[in-house]
Amino acid sequence: MATVLLNKIEYIILLVAAFAAHSKVSEAKAYRYLSQYGALALCDKHYGIMHTLSLEENIQTLQSYCQRKGGSL
Repeated sequence: MATVLLNKIEYIILLVAAFAAHSKVSEAKAYRYLSQYGALALCDKHYGIMHTLSLEENIQTLQSYCQRKGGSL
């Protein structure tokens, strides 16, 4: 159980860092943005599928999800 949780945490950290690089913002700002628009909860809920997809595909999904919720990055 602990290994699965650790893998999920590491993957979400990776997504936040990749999203920050893609959006050209700091990792802290990317974290706040993704959290504000519910994208981190989405990652947590759908980790089982998301970690099998490409990083670029997940970044695009997070960006679209946040924009549908009112985000502007």
